[in-house]
Formats: sequence, C-alpha cells, structure tokens
Amino acid sequence: MSSQTRFELGNDGPSVIVAGVDGSDSSLRAGAYAAGLARRQGASLVVVFAVTTPGTISFAPGLAGALEDSLTESVAELKAQVEAGASYIGMPVQFMSVRGDPYSELSRIATEVRADAVVVGASAHAGHRFIGSLAVRLVKAGKWPVTVVP
Repeated sequence: MSSQTRFELGNDGPSVIVAGVDGSDSSLRAGAYAAGLARRQGASLVVVFAVTTPGTISFAPGLAGALEDSLTESVAELKAQVEAGASYIGMPVQFMSVRGDPYSELSRIATEVRADAVVVGASAHAGHRFIGSLAVRLVKAGKWPVTVVP
C-alpha cells in the first residue's frame, strides 16, 4: 500500500434496498428479511408490489370490475401489513404498487431509486425451472446484488 492515505466514497453496505412482494409466504419472508437488513444498515427500504393484469383479455360484463375490486383490496391489505411491520420496528418504508411485468417493474424501480440491493422470495412455481423465475432473471441482469429468500 502506498504512503498516501486513500479515501473511499460511499457507504459500507447498502443505502437503498428494494424488496419485491406479492403476498406469497416466500415474498413476505423476503420483505421481513429486507426490513431487518435495512434497519441494521440504516438503509432506506422500498417495498414493491408488481402485479400483472390480463389487459388484453375481454371479460364478461362485471368480471373486470370484480377483478379490479379484488386487486385493490389485495393491495390495501398488503400495504397495511407492510406499514404495520415498519411501524413495529420503527423505520420508514416506501410502499409502491405498480402494474406490469414484475421483472421489468422491479428493475425500473431499482434503477430509479438507485438501489444497492434487491431482495425477493424464491418462486414456488414448477414452470420457472424451465423459463426462469423472477429471482433468476434479476440475478442474470447483473445490475444489483440479489438476495433470494426461501
């Protein structure tokens, strides 16, 4: 090492963590893990609920409204869970509900908030072994460290 003193810019550890949740047990564990990590690191936490809705499918009259009502209720319940957990551990959390492909939306938001890490739950869908899960796609993108919580 040279005799000059070196200074490193930045932080030790992440300063912004993005957690993807969808209401599944695995994603809720990922959210809890991300909250604990953010609390310990003094980082900001952004919780993202990305939902894909079938926009091109024609619904029977009334079915689209029922689907929308159910989705709105699910978002409100998940937001309440996230806010209650954040209040319990005494840290602020930004909750975002977006529509679109979960991979695209998580990537977009993580880029916008300049995330240092992304935390998601492991997929339980058998088909993801062939086409790739959200977690695998995020890891392959190589833009952020990705933690996959079982």
